[in-house]
Amino acid sequence: MSVGSEQAGRPAHPGPARSGPGLPASARQREVLLDAMAARPGSAPHVEQLHWRWYGPLDTRRFLAAWQSVYDREAVLRAAFAPYGARGGPRVVVHRRVVPQLVRHPYGSADRQTLLAGERRRAFDPTRPGLLRIALLDERPGPAGPKRVILTYHHAMLDGRSVRLLVRAFVRAYLAEGASAGGERRPDVRDHLRWLAGQDRGPARAFWSRAAPPAGSATLPPGGGGVAGVRTTVRLAPYEASLLRDWTAAQGVTESTALHAAWALQLRRAVPEGGPVPVAFETAVSGRGIPLEGASRLPGPLRNPLPMTVEVDPEGLFAGLLADLADRAFDLSAYEWVSAGQVRAWSGRTPDGPSAETLLSFDPPPSADTDPLDEDLAAQGLRLTGPETVNASGGHALSLTAHHDREGGLVLTGVQDRTRRADAREAVHRTAGLLRQFPTTDRRLTTVAETLRLLGPWPPPRQPPPGAAEPAGLVVLRRAARPGAGTVVLVPPPGGPAGRVTAPDRIQGWDGQLAVLDGPLDAAGCVAALRPVLAAGEPLVLGCHEPGAGLAHETARRVAAFGWPEPVVAVAADTESLSRALAAAVR
Repeated sequence: MSVGSEQAGRPAHPGPARSGPGLPASARQREVLLDAMAARPGSAPHVEQLHWRWYGPLDTRRFLAAWQSVYDREAVLRAAFAPYGARGGPRVVVHRRVVPQLVRHPYGSADRQTLLAGERRRAFDPTRPGLLRIALLDERPGPAGPKRVILTYHHAMLDGRSVRLLVRAFVRAYLAEGASAGGERRPDVRDHLRWLAGQDRGPARAFWSRAAPPAGSATLPPGGGGVAGVRTTVRLAPYEASLLRDWTAAQGVTESTALHAAWALQLRRAVPEGGPVPVAFETAVSGRGIPLEGASRLPGPLRNPLPMTVEVDPEGLFAGLLADLADRAFDLSAYEWVSAGQVRAWSGRTPDGPSAETLLSFDPPPSADTDPLDEDLAAQGLRLTGPETVNASGGHALSLTAHHDREGGLVLTGVQDRTRRADAREAVHRTAGLLRQFPTTDRRLTTVAETLRLLGPWPPPRQPPPGAAEPAGLVVLRRAARPGAGTVVLVPPPGGPAGRVTAPDRIQGWDGQLAVLDGPLDAAGCVAALRPVLAAGEPLVLGCHEPGAGLAHETARRVAAFGWPEPVVAVAADTESLSRALAAAVR
Protein backbone atom coordinates (compact mmCIF):
# COMPACT_ATOMS: atom_id res chain seq x y z
CA MET A 1 0.00 0.00 0.00
CA SER A 2 1.46 3.35 -0.99
CA VAL A 3 2.13 6.14 1.49
CA GLY A 4 -1.00 8.16 2.11
CA SER A 5 -3.37 5.49 0.79
CA GLU A 6 -6.29 3.98 2.62
CA GLN A 7 -7.38 0.34 2.53
CA ALA A 8 -10.94 -0.89 2.72
CA GLY A 9 -11.92 -4.52 3.05
CA ARG A 10 -9.83 -7.52 4.00
CA PRO A 11 -9.95 -10.96 2.38
CA ALA A 12 -11.57 -13.65 4.46
CA HIS A 13 -9.22 -16.22 6.00
CA PRO A 14 -9.15 -19.15 3.57
CA GLY A 15 -8.90 -22.01 6.07
CA PRO A 16 -12.17 -22.81 7.85
CA ALA A 17 -14.33 -20.79 5.46
CA ARG A 18 -13.86 -23.08 2.49
CA SER A 19 -16.55 -25.55 1.52
CA GLY A 20 -15.84 -29.15 0.48
CA PRO A 21 -12.62 -30.90 -0.55
CA GLY A 22 -12.48 -29.07 -3.85
CA LEU A 23 -11.95 -30.24 -7.42
CA PRO A 24 -8.71 -31.04 -9.28
CA ALA A 25 -7.35 -27.95 -11.02
CA SER A 26 -7.55 -27.91 -14.80
CA ALA A 27 -4.47 -28.66 -16.91
CA ARG A 28 -4.34 -24.99 -17.92
CA GLN A 29 -4.47 -23.86 -14.26
CA ARG A 30 -1.66 -26.22 -13.34
CA GLU A 31 0.52 -24.83 -16.13
CA VAL A 32 -0.16 -21.23 -15.07
CA LEU A 33 0.74 -22.11 -11.47
CA LEU A 34 3.96 -23.79 -12.59
CA ASP A 35 4.90 -20.61 -14.50
CA ALA A 36 4.16 -18.49 -11.43
CA MET A 37 6.05 -20.86 -9.14
CA ALA A 38 9.20 -20.63 -11.24
CA ALA A 39 9.01 -16.85 -11.72
CA ARG A 40 11.68 -14.45 -10.55
CA PRO A 41 10.58 -11.92 -7.91
CA GLY A 42 8.79 -8.99 -9.53
CA SER A 43 8.35 -10.65 -12.95
CA ALA A 44 4.60 -11.34 -12.40
CA PRO A 45 3.79 -13.82 -15.19
CA HIS A 46 0.07 -14.29 -15.90
CA VAL A 47 -0.87 -11.12 -14.00
CA GLU A 48 -3.11 -8.92 -16.16
CA GLN A 49 -4.91 -5.62 -15.59
CA LEU A 50 -8.03 -3.78 -16.69
CA HIS A 51 -8.38 -0.08 -15.90
CA TRP A 52 -10.64 2.81 -16.78
CA ARG A 53 -11.54 6.37 -15.76
CA TRP A 54 -14.52 7.15 -13.55
CA TYR A 55 -16.08 10.62 -13.95
CA GLY A 56 -18.52 11.83 -11.33
CA PRO A 57 -18.99 11.15 -7.63
CA LEU A 58 -17.81 7.83 -6.23
CA ASP A 59 -19.23 6.54 -2.95
CA THR A 60 -16.61 4.16 -1.53
CA ARG A 61 -19.13 2.38 0.70
CA ARG A 62 -21.51 1.83 -2.21
CA PHE A 63 -18.58 0.85 -4.44
CA LEU A 64 -17.52 -1.87 -2.00
CA ALA A 65 -21.09 -3.06 -1.47
CA ALA A 66 -21.49 -3.48 -5.23
CA TRP A 67 -18.30 -5.53 -5.47
CA GLN A 68 -19.35 -7.57 -2.42
CA SER A 69 -22.59 -8.50 -4.18
CA VAL A 70 -20.57 -9.69 -7.18
CA TYR A 71 -18.23 -11.71 -4.95
CA ASP A 72 -21.23 -13.28 -3.21
CA ARG A 73 -22.73 -14.30 -6.55
CA GLU A 74 -19.62 -15.40 -8.46
CA ALA A 75 -17.90 -18.55 -7.22
CA VAL A 76 -14.69 -17.77 -9.12
CA LEU A 77 -14.08 -14.68 -6.94
CA ARG A 78 -14.31 -16.88 -3.83
CA ALA A 79 -12.11 -19.62 -5.28
CA ALA A 80 -8.52 -20.47 -4.42
CA PHE A 81 -6.20 -23.44 -4.48
CA ALA A 82 -6.13 -25.73 -1.46
CA PRO A 83 -3.22 -24.68 0.79
CA TYR A 84 -2.20 -28.29 1.50
CA GLY A 85 -1.29 -30.12 -1.68
CA ALA A 86 -2.77 -33.52 -2.42
CA ARG A 87 -1.33 -36.34 -4.51
CA GLY A 88 -1.78 -35.31 -8.13
CA GLY A 89 -1.39 -31.57 -7.59
CA PRO A 90 -3.50 -28.49 -6.88
CA ARG A 91 -7.22 -28.53 -6.11
CA VAL A 92 -9.69 -25.67 -6.45
CA VAL A 93 -11.82 -24.86 -3.40
CA VAL A 94 -14.63 -22.29 -3.20
CA HIS A 95 -15.01 -20.35 0.04
CA ARG A 96 -18.34 -19.36 1.47
CA ARG A 97 -17.54 -15.69 2.10
CA VAL A 98 -14.77 -13.44 0.78
CA VAL A 99 -14.49 -9.68 1.28
CA PRO A 100 -13.06 -7.81 -1.74
CA GLN A 101 -9.73 -6.03 -1.37
CA LEU A 102 -9.77 -2.33 -2.16
CA VAL A 103 -6.96 0.21 -1.81
CA ARG A 104 -7.72 3.87 -2.49
CA HIS A 105 -4.82 6.19 -3.33
CA PRO A 106 -5.49 9.89 -2.77
CA TYR A 107 -4.45 12.51 -5.31
CA GLY A 108 -0.69 13.04 -5.38
CA SER A 109 0.23 9.76 -3.68
CA ALA A 110 1.02 7.91 -6.93
CA ASP A 111 0.92 8.34 -10.68
CA ARG A 112 -1.00 5.97 -12.94
CA GLN A 113 1.91 4.12 -14.58
CA THR A 114 3.77 3.65 -11.31
CA LEU A 115 0.64 2.34 -9.63
CA LEU A 116 -0.13 -0.05 -12.52
CA ALA A 117 3.42 -1.43 -12.42
CA GLY A 118 3.39 -1.70 -8.63
CA GLU A 119 0.10 -3.60 -8.61
CA ARG A 120 1.44 -6.06 -11.21
CA ARG A 121 4.55 -6.71 -9.14
CA ARG A 122 2.61 -7.45 -5.94
CA ALA A 123 2.55 -11.21 -5.66
CA PHE A 124 -0.73 -13.12 -5.45
CA ASP A 125 -1.08 -15.93 -2.94
CA PRO A 126 -2.93 -18.65 -4.90
CA THR A 127 -4.09 -20.31 -1.67
CA ARG A 128 -6.06 -17.22 -0.63
CA PRO A 129 -9.38 -16.55 -2.38
CA GLY A 130 -10.11 -13.48 -4.45
CA LEU A 131 -7.38 -13.52 -7.10
CA LEU A 132 -8.53 -10.06 -8.15
CA ARG A 133 -7.42 -6.81 -6.53
CA ILE A 134 -9.12 -3.43 -6.82
CA ALA A 135 -7.32 -0.10 -6.61
CA LEU A 136 -8.69 3.44 -6.90
CA LEU A 137 -6.51 6.43 -7.80
CA ASP A 138 -7.81 9.99 -7.42
CA GLU A 139 -6.39 11.71 -10.52
CA ARG A 140 -7.57 15.19 -9.52
CA PRO A 141 -8.19 16.75 -6.11
CA GLY A 142 -11.71 16.99 -4.68
CA PRO A 143 -14.60 14.52 -4.51
CA ALA A 144 -15.77 15.32 -8.05
CA GLY A 145 -12.36 14.77 -9.68
CA PRO A 146 -11.89 11.79 -12.03
CA LYS A 147 -10.71 8.50 -10.58
CA ARG A 148 -8.79 5.63 -12.13
CA VAL A 149 -10.20 2.18 -11.33
CA ILE A 150 -7.57 -0.58 -11.63
CA LEU A 151 -8.35 -4.29 -11.50
CA THR A 152 -5.37 -6.64 -11.24
CA TYR A 153 -6.06 -10.35 -11.64
CA HIS A 154 -4.32 -13.69 -12.08
CA HIS A 155 -4.79 -16.05 -15.03
CA ALA A 156 -4.89 -19.01 -12.66
CA MET A 157 -8.51 -18.09 -11.95
CA LEU A 158 -9.62 -15.34 -14.38
CA ASP A 159 -9.15 -14.21 -17.97
CA GLY A 160 -9.85 -10.88 -19.65
CA ARG A 161 -13.33 -11.79 -20.86
CA SER A 162 -14.24 -12.97 -17.36
CA VAL A 163 -13.22 -9.68 -15.81
CA ARG A 164 -15.24 -7.68 -18.35
CA LEU A 165 -18.28 -9.79 -17.43
CA LEU A 166 -17.62 -9.11 -13.75
CA VAL A 167 -17.24 -5.36 -14.37
CA ARG A 168 -20.67 -5.23 -16.02
CA ALA A 169 -22.16 -7.08 -13.06
CA PHE A 170 -20.45 -4.60 -10.71
CA VAL A 171 -21.78 -1.57 -12.64
CA ARG A 172 -25.32 -2.94 -12.51
CA ALA A 173 -24.96 -3.53 -8.77
CA TYR A 174 -23.57 0.00 -8.22
CA LEU A 175 -26.51 1.51 -10.09
CA ALA A 176 -28.80 -0.55 -7.85
CA GLU A 177 -27.25 1.01 -4.72
CA GLY A 178 -24.94 -1.96 -4.19
CA ALA A 179 -27.53 -4.72 -4.53
CA SER A 180 -27.07 -7.68 -6.85
CA ALA A 181 -29.51 -7.95 -9.73
CA GLY A 182 -29.74 -11.72 -9.28
CA GLY A 183 -30.73 -13.81 -12.29
CA GLU A 184 -30.94 -17.38 -13.47
CA ARG A 185 -28.51 -20.12 -12.45
CA ARG A 186 -25.63 -20.50 -14.88
CA PRO A 187 -22.39 -22.51 -14.84
CA ASP A 188 -19.52 -21.43 -12.62
CA VAL A 189 -15.87 -22.45 -12.35
CA ARG A 190 -16.80 -25.72 -10.60
CA ASP A 191 -19.12 -26.75 -13.44
CA HIS A 192 -16.32 -26.07 -15.92
CA LEU A 193 -13.86 -28.22 -13.95
CA ARG A 194 -16.39 -31.06 -13.80
CA TRP A 195 -17.04 -30.71 -17.54
CA LEU A 196 -13.31 -30.91 -18.27
CA ALA A 197 -12.93 -34.01 -16.10
CA GLY A 198 -15.69 -35.75 -18.10
CA GLN A 199 -14.19 -35.23 -21.56
CA ASP A 200 -13.10 -38.12 -23.72
CA ARG A 201 -9.48 -37.26 -24.47
CA GLY A 202 -9.04 -39.91 -27.16
CA PRO A 203 -10.11 -37.78 -30.17
CA ALA A 204 -8.18 -34.75 -28.87
CA ARG A 205 -5.07 -36.86 -28.32
CA ALA A 206 -5.33 -38.26 -31.85
CA PHE A 207 -5.78 -34.79 -33.36
CA TRP A 208 -2.92 -33.14 -31.49
CA SER A 209 -0.52 -36.00 -32.07
CA ARG A 210 -0.80 -35.00 -35.76
CA ALA A 211 -1.28 -31.23 -35.42
CA ALA A 212 1.43 -30.39 -32.88
CA PRO A 213 4.36 -28.39 -34.29
CA PRO A 214 6.99 -30.68 -35.83
CA ALA A 215 10.59 -30.66 -34.67
CA GLY A 216 12.65 -27.99 -36.37
CA SER A 217 9.79 -25.50 -36.80
CA ALA A 218 10.75 -21.83 -36.97
CA THR A 219 9.37 -20.25 -33.79
CA LEU A 220 10.98 -16.78 -33.48
CA PRO A 221 11.02 -13.80 -35.86
CA PRO A 222 14.44 -12.43 -36.86
CA GLY A 223 16.03 -9.69 -34.81
CA GLY A 224 17.32 -9.49 -31.28
CA GLY A 225 18.92 -7.33 -28.65
CA GLY A 226 15.70 -5.92 -27.21
CA VAL A 227 15.15 -5.40 -23.50
CA ALA A 228 12.98 -7.97 -21.71
CA GLY A 229 9.67 -6.64 -20.39
CA VAL A 230 9.48 -3.71 -22.81
CA ARG A 231 6.06 -3.05 -24.37
CA THR A 232 5.70 -1.69 -27.90
CA THR A 233 2.43 -0.35 -29.32
CA VAL A 234 1.63 0.51 -32.94
CA ARG A 235 -1.79 1.69 -34.16
CA LEU A 236 -3.34 1.31 -37.59
CA ALA A 237 -5.55 4.36 -38.18
CA PRO A 238 -9.30 3.72 -38.59
CA TYR A 239 -9.12 4.03 -42.39
CA GLU A 240 -6.20 1.56 -42.49
CA ALA A 241 -8.07 -0.87 -40.26
CA SER A 242 -11.14 -0.51 -42.49
CA LEU A 243 -9.10 -1.28 -45.62
CA LEU A 244 -7.68 -4.38 -43.93
CA ARG A 245 -11.14 -5.53 -42.85
CA ASP A 246 -12.54 -5.12 -46.39
CA TRP A 247 -9.52 -6.89 -47.91
CA THR A 248 -9.77 -9.90 -45.58
CA ALA A 249 -13.48 -10.20 -46.33
CA ALA A 250 -12.68 -10.24 -50.07
CA GLN A 251 -10.13 -13.03 -49.44
CA GLY A 252 -12.72 -15.04 -47.51
CA VAL A 253 -10.76 -14.92 -44.23
CA THR A 254 -10.83 -12.97 -40.96
CA GLU A 255 -8.60 -10.21 -39.65
CA SER A 256 -7.06 -12.67 -37.21
CA THR A 257 -6.01 -14.85 -40.17
CA ALA A 258 -4.28 -11.81 -41.70
CA LEU A 259 -2.43 -11.33 -38.41
CA HIS A 260 -1.42 -15.01 -38.39
CA ALA A 261 -0.16 -14.68 -41.98
CA ALA A 262 1.91 -11.60 -41.18
CA TRP A 263 3.47 -13.47 -38.26
CA ALA A 264 4.07 -16.66 -40.24
CA LEU A 265 5.94 -14.65 -42.88
CA GLN A 266 8.24 -13.19 -40.25
CA LEU A 267 8.95 -16.61 -38.76
CA ARG A 268 9.75 -17.97 -42.24
CA ARG A 269 12.06 -15.02 -42.83
CA ALA A 270 14.20 -16.15 -39.88
CA VAL A 271 15.27 -19.24 -41.87
CA PRO A 272 17.68 -18.32 -44.70
CA GLU A 273 17.37 -21.63 -46.58
CA GLY A 274 15.03 -21.89 -49.54
CA GLY A 275 12.06 -24.19 -49.88
CA PRO A 276 9.11 -24.90 -47.58
CA VAL A 277 9.67 -24.49 -43.84
CA PRO A 278 7.20 -25.29 -41.01
CA VAL A 279 6.58 -22.35 -38.69
CA ALA A 280 4.85 -22.52 -35.29
CA PHE A 281 3.32 -20.05 -32.88
CA GLU A 282 0.61 -20.13 -30.25
CA THR A 283 -2.73 -18.42 -30.68
CA ALA A 284 -5.08 -17.52 -27.84
CA VAL A 285 -8.58 -19.00 -27.99
CA SER A 286 -11.47 -17.98 -25.74
CA GLY A 287 -12.04 -21.52 -24.45
CA ARG A 288 -15.77 -20.84 -24.54
CA GLY A 289 -16.55 -22.57 -27.82
CA ILE A 290 -17.38 -25.75 -25.92
CA PRO A 291 -20.67 -27.66 -25.56
CA LEU A 292 -21.29 -26.46 -22.01
CA GLU A 293 -24.51 -24.47 -21.69
CA GLY A 294 -23.81 -20.91 -20.58
CA ALA A 295 -20.04 -21.15 -21.23
CA SER A 296 -20.06 -17.78 -23.04
CA ARG A 297 -21.15 -16.11 -19.77
CA LEU A 298 -18.89 -18.12 -17.47
CA PRO A 299 -16.21 -16.19 -15.55
CA GLY A 300 -13.14 -18.36 -15.16
CA PRO A 301 -9.71 -19.24 -16.56
CA LEU A 302 -10.99 -20.47 -19.93
CA ARG A 303 -8.76 -18.46 -22.28
CA ASN A 304 -6.13 -20.81 -23.60
CA PRO A 305 -3.02 -20.65 -25.83
CA LEU A 306 -2.91 -23.39 -28.44
CA PRO A 307 -0.14 -24.13 -30.97
CA MET A 308 -0.68 -23.47 -34.66
CA THR A 309 1.70 -24.70 -37.31
CA VAL A 310 1.77 -24.18 -41.05
CA GLU A 311 4.26 -24.85 -43.83
CA VAL A 312 5.41 -21.65 -45.54
CA ASP A 313 6.65 -22.26 -49.08
CA PRO A 314 8.05 -19.18 -50.87
CA GLU A 315 7.04 -20.72 -54.21
CA GLY A 316 3.41 -21.20 -53.16
CA LEU A 317 0.57 -18.72 -53.53
CA PHE A 318 -0.04 -16.31 -50.67
CA ALA A 319 -3.77 -17.05 -50.99
CA GLY A 320 -2.93 -20.69 -50.26
CA LEU A 321 -1.11 -19.69 -47.08
CA LEU A 322 -4.15 -17.69 -45.96
CA ALA A 323 -6.44 -20.65 -46.64
CA ASP A 324 -4.14 -23.04 -44.74
CA LEU A 325 -4.08 -20.76 -41.71
CA ALA A 326 -7.87 -20.36 -41.75
CA ASP A 327 -8.31 -24.14 -41.95
CA ARG A 328 -5.97 -24.71 -39.01
CA ALA A 329 -7.78 -22.15 -36.88
CA PHE A 330 -11.06 -23.91 -37.66
CA ASP A 331 -9.61 -27.33 -36.81
CA LEU A 332 -8.27 -26.34 -33.40
CA SER A 333 -11.55 -24.60 -32.47
CA ALA A 334 -12.95 -28.08 -31.78
CA TYR A 335 -10.40 -28.52 -28.96
CA GLU A 336 -10.35 -25.16 -27.19
CA TRP A 337 -10.46 -26.95 -23.84
CA VAL A 338 -7.11 -28.72 -24.37
CA SER A 339 -4.09 -27.09 -22.73
CA ALA A 340 -0.76 -26.42 -24.40
CA GLY A 341 0.92 -28.77 -21.92
CA GLN A 342 -1.43 -31.59 -22.88
CA VAL A 343 -0.60 -30.99 -26.55
CA ARG A 344 3.12 -31.33 -25.79
CA ALA A 345 2.57 -34.50 -23.78
CA TRP A 346 0.38 -36.10 -26.44
CA SER A 347 2.88 -35.22 -29.14
CA GLY A 348 5.72 -36.86 -27.20
CA ARG A 349 7.36 -33.57 -26.25
CA THR A 350 8.48 -32.55 -22.77
CA PRO A 351 5.69 -30.98 -20.66
CA ASP A 352 7.99 -28.09 -19.78
CA GLY A 353 8.05 -24.77 -21.64
CA PRO A 354 5.84 -23.45 -24.45
CA SER A 355 5.65 -25.50 -27.63
CA ALA A 356 6.18 -22.30 -29.60
CA GLU A 357 8.01 -19.21 -28.42
CA THR A 358 5.51 -16.55 -29.47
CA LEU A 359 1.83 -15.95 -28.70
CA LEU A 360 -0.75 -14.09 -30.82
CA SER A 361 -4.09 -12.79 -29.53
CA PHE A 362 -6.84 -11.02 -31.44
CA ASP A 363 -9.45 -9.60 -29.08
CA PRO A 364 -13.00 -9.21 -30.42
CA PRO A 365 -13.99 -5.65 -31.42
CA PRO A 366 -16.10 -3.55 -29.04
CA SER A 367 -19.82 -3.43 -29.73
CA ALA A 368 -20.85 -0.63 -32.04
CA ASP A 369 -24.19 -0.29 -30.25
CA THR A 370 -24.72 2.15 -27.43
CA ASP A 371 -24.43 0.40 -24.09
CA PRO A 372 -27.70 0.84 -22.13
CA LEU A 373 -25.65 1.02 -18.94
CA ASP A 374 -24.14 4.29 -20.22
CA GLU A 375 -27.57 5.95 -20.12
CA ASP A 376 -28.24 4.62 -16.61
CA LEU A 377 -24.86 5.90 -15.46
CA ALA A 378 -25.47 9.31 -17.03
CA ALA A 379 -28.78 9.56 -15.18
CA GLN A 380 -26.77 9.40 -11.93
CA GLY A 381 -24.13 11.88 -13.13
CA LEU A 382 -21.53 9.22 -13.93
CA ARG A 383 -19.47 8.36 -16.99
CA LEU A 384 -16.96 5.54 -17.42
CA THR A 385 -14.37 5.45 -20.19
CA GLY A 386 -13.76 2.29 -22.18
CA PRO A 387 -11.57 -0.16 -20.25
CA GLU A 388 -7.92 -0.52 -21.23
CA THR A 389 -5.98 -3.76 -20.83
CA VAL A 390 -2.41 -4.28 -19.67
CA ASN A 391 -1.74 -7.73 -21.06
CA ALA A 392 0.04 -10.36 -19.02
CA SER A 393 3.31 -12.00 -19.90
CA GLY A 394 2.92 -15.75 -20.02
CA GLY A 395 6.36 -17.27 -20.40
CA HIS A 396 6.69 -16.65 -24.15
CA ALA A 397 9.66 -14.91 -25.66
CA LEU A 398 7.31 -12.47 -27.37
CA SER A 399 3.55 -11.97 -27.28
CA LEU A 400 1.48 -9.81 -29.63
CA THR A 401 -2.07 -8.68 -28.95
CA ALA A 402 -4.36 -6.96 -31.46
CA HIS A 403 -7.59 -5.16 -30.62
CA HIS A 404 -9.86 -2.50 -32.09
CA ASP A 405 -10.21 0.72 -30.12
CA ARG A 406 -13.41 2.73 -29.86
CA GLU A 407 -12.40 4.95 -32.78
CA GLY A 408 -12.04 1.95 -35.08
CA GLY A 409 -8.25 1.81 -35.10
CA LEU A 410 -6.38 -1.47 -34.81
CA VAL A 411 -3.88 -1.47 -31.92
CA LEU A 412 -0.97 -3.92 -31.86
CA THR A 413 0.88 -4.39 -28.57
CA GLY A 414 3.99 -6.52 -28.26
CA VAL A 415 5.65 -7.62 -25.03
CA GLN A 416 9.10 -9.15 -24.86
CA ASP A 417 9.33 -11.49 -21.94
CA ARG A 418 11.73 -14.23 -21.00
CA THR A 419 14.54 -13.97 -23.53
CA ARG A 420 16.61 -11.35 -25.30
CA ARG A 421 16.59 -13.36 -28.54
CA ALA A 422 13.43 -11.59 -29.74
CA ASP A 423 12.81 -7.90 -30.38
CA ALA A 424 9.24 -6.81 -29.73
CA ARG A 425 9.72 -3.37 -31.24
CA GLU A 426 10.97 -4.65 -34.60
CA ALA A 427 8.41 -7.47 -34.76
CA VAL A 428 5.43 -5.23 -33.97
CA HIS A 429 6.43 -2.55 -36.47
CA ARG A 430 7.01 -5.12 -39.22
CA THR A 431 3.64 -6.75 -38.49
CA ALA A 432 1.88 -3.41 -38.72
CA GLY A 433 3.69 -2.69 -41.98
CA LEU A 434 2.47 -5.95 -43.52
CA LEU A 435 -1.11 -5.37 -42.40
CA ARG A 436 -1.01 -1.94 -44.04
CA GLN A 437 0.39 -3.36 -47.29
CA PHE A 438 -1.77 -6.48 -47.64
CA PRO A 439 -4.75 -4.47 -49.00
CA THR A 440 -2.66 -2.86 -51.77
CA THR A 441 -3.60 -5.85 -53.95
CA ASP A 442 -5.99 -8.78 -53.68
CA ARG A 443 -2.89 -11.07 -53.68
CA ARG A 444 -4.83 -14.03 -55.04
CA LEU A 445 -2.10 -14.49 -57.69
CA THR A 446 0.81 -13.25 -55.56
CA THR A 447 3.40 -15.76 -54.36
CA VAL A 448 4.63 -16.01 -50.79
CA ALA A 449 8.11 -14.95 -52.00
CA GLU A 450 6.69 -11.73 -53.47
CA THR A 451 4.88 -10.99 -50.22
CA LEU A 452 8.03 -11.72 -48.21
CA ARG A 453 9.79 -8.96 -50.14
CA LEU A 454 7.53 -6.46 -48.38
CA LEU A 455 9.67 -7.12 -45.29
CA GLY A 456 12.82 -5.87 -46.98
CA PRO A 457 16.21 -7.59 -47.39
CA TRP A 458 16.68 -11.06 -45.95
CA PRO A 459 18.14 -10.75 -42.41
CA PRO A 460 21.45 -12.32 -41.32
CA PRO A 461 21.25 -15.60 -39.36
CA ARG A 462 20.29 -15.14 -35.72
CA GLN A 463 23.18 -15.04 -33.27
CA PRO A 464 22.81 -15.96 -29.58
CA PRO A 465 23.12 -12.97 -27.25
CA PRO A 466 26.59 -12.47 -25.74
CA GLY A 467 27.07 -14.05 -22.35
CA ALA A 468 23.89 -16.13 -22.60
CA ALA A 469 23.89 -18.95 -20.06
CA GLU A 470 21.98 -22.17 -20.37
CA PRO A 471 19.20 -22.40 -17.78
CA ALA A 472 19.33 -24.99 -15.07
CA GLY A 473 18.08 -28.38 -16.16
CA LEU A 474 17.06 -31.75 -14.81
CA VAL A 475 19.56 -34.49 -15.61
CA VAL A 476 18.08 -37.99 -15.27
CA LEU A 477 20.59 -40.47 -13.86
CA ARG A 478 18.26 -43.47 -13.71
CA ARG A 479 14.76 -43.99 -15.06
CA ALA A 480 11.97 -45.34 -12.87
CA ALA A 481 11.34 -49.07 -13.08
CA ARG A 482 7.56 -48.58 -12.79
CA PRO A 483 5.09 -45.67 -13.18
CA GLY A 484 4.23 -43.78 -10.01
CA ALA A 485 7.36 -44.83 -8.11
CA GLY A 486 8.32 -41.19 -7.64
CA THR A 487 11.44 -39.15 -8.22
CA VAL A 488 14.45 -38.28 -6.09
CA VAL A 489 16.22 -35.11 -7.20
CA LEU A 490 19.64 -34.15 -5.89
CA VAL A 491 20.06 -30.43 -5.25
CA PRO A 492 23.52 -28.82 -5.40
CA PRO A 493 24.52 -25.92 -3.14
CA PRO A 494 23.37 -22.46 -4.27
CA GLY A 495 25.27 -21.52 -7.41
CA GLY A 496 27.15 -24.81 -7.39
CA PRO A 497 27.37 -27.37 -10.21
CA ALA A 498 25.70 -30.76 -10.02
CA GLY A 499 29.07 -32.44 -9.60
CA ARG A 500 29.26 -31.13 -6.03
CA VAL A 501 26.47 -33.53 -5.05
CA THR A 502 27.66 -37.12 -5.28
CA ALA A 503 24.83 -39.36 -6.44
CA PRO A 504 24.23 -42.50 -4.39
CA ASP A 505 24.63 -45.68 -6.46
CA ARG A 506 21.27 -46.99 -5.29
CA ILE A 507 18.57 -46.31 -2.76
CA GLN A 508 17.66 -49.45 -0.88
CA GLY A 509 14.17 -50.77 -1.51
CA TRP A 510 13.28 -48.10 -4.07
CA ASP A 511 12.94 -48.29 -7.87
CA GLY A 512 11.92 -44.75 -8.80
CA GLN A 513 13.61 -42.11 -10.95
CA LEU A 514 16.89 -40.56 -9.81
CA ALA A 515 17.88 -37.14 -11.19
CA VAL A 516 20.12 -34.20 -10.39
CA LEU A 517 19.72 -30.44 -10.94
CA ASP A 518 22.44 -29.01 -13.13
CA GLY A 519 23.33 -25.35 -13.75
CA PRO A 520 23.38 -22.06 -11.82
CA LEU A 521 20.62 -22.37 -9.25
CA ASP A 522 18.43 -20.42 -6.89
CA ALA A 523 14.95 -21.42 -5.67
CA ALA A 524 13.25 -20.12 -8.84
CA GLY A 525 15.76 -21.99 -11.01
CA CYS A 526 15.22 -25.19 -9.03
CA VAL A 527 11.45 -24.99 -9.45
CA ALA A 528 11.77 -24.24 -13.16
CA ALA A 529 13.94 -27.33 -13.63
CA LEU A 530 11.51 -29.46 -11.57
CA ARG A 531 8.52 -28.60 -13.78
CA PRO A 532 8.48 -31.93 -15.67
CA VAL A 533 8.28 -33.86 -12.39
CA LEU A 534 5.63 -31.59 -10.89
CA ALA A 535 3.60 -31.61 -14.11
CA ALA A 536 3.54 -35.41 -14.01
CA GLY A 537 2.21 -35.40 -10.44
CA GLU A 538 4.90 -37.81 -9.24
CA PRO A 539 5.93 -38.04 -5.55
CA LEU A 540 9.08 -35.96 -5.07
CA VAL A 541 12.00 -36.14 -2.64
CA LEU A 542 14.83 -33.58 -2.63
CA GLY A 543 18.24 -34.76 -1.46
CA CYS A 544 21.30 -32.63 -0.73
CA HIS A 545 24.46 -32.26 1.26
CA GLU A 546 24.38 -29.82 4.17
CA PRO A 547 25.52 -26.71 2.20
CA GLY A 548 22.45 -27.06 -0.04
CA ALA A 549 19.91 -27.55 2.75
CA GLY A 550 18.66 -23.96 2.71
CA LEU A 551 18.08 -24.02 -1.04
CA ALA A 552 16.32 -27.40 -0.91
CA HIS A 553 13.98 -26.33 1.90
CA GLU A 554 13.21 -23.02 0.17
CA THR A 555 12.39 -24.91 -3.03
CA ALA A 556 10.12 -27.34 -1.14
CA ARG A 557 8.26 -24.46 0.53
CA ARG A 558 7.73 -22.73 -2.83
CA VAL A 559 6.30 -25.93 -4.34
CA ALA A 560 3.86 -26.31 -1.44
CA ALA A 561 2.81 -22.65 -1.63
CA PHE A 562 1.34 -23.29 -5.09
CA GLY A 563 -0.84 -26.25 -4.13
CA TRP A 564 1.46 -29.23 -4.72
CA PRO A 565 2.41 -31.64 -1.90
CA GLU A 566 5.51 -30.35 -0.12
CA PRO A 567 8.49 -32.49 -1.15
CA VAL A 568 10.36 -34.36 1.55
CA VAL A 569 13.90 -32.99 2.00
CA ALA A 570 16.72 -35.37 2.97
CA VAL A 571 19.97 -33.74 4.16
CA ALA A 572 23.27 -35.45 4.99
CA ALA A 573 26.95 -34.64 5.35
CA ASP A 574 28.28 -37.31 2.94
CA THR A 575 27.17 -39.72 0.23
CA GLU A 576 26.74 -42.75 2.47
CA SER A 577 24.63 -40.82 4.98
CA LEU A 578 22.63 -39.27 2.10
CA SER A 579 21.84 -42.75 0.76
CA ARG A 580 20.42 -43.78 4.16
CA ALA A 581 18.46 -40.54 4.51
CA LEU A 582 16.97 -40.92 1.04
CA ALA A 583 16.02 -44.55 1.72
CA ALA A 584 14.14 -43.41 4.83
CA ALA A 585 12.51 -40.53 2.92
CA VAL A 586 11.16 -42.65 0.06
CA ARG A 587 9.67 -45.10 2.55
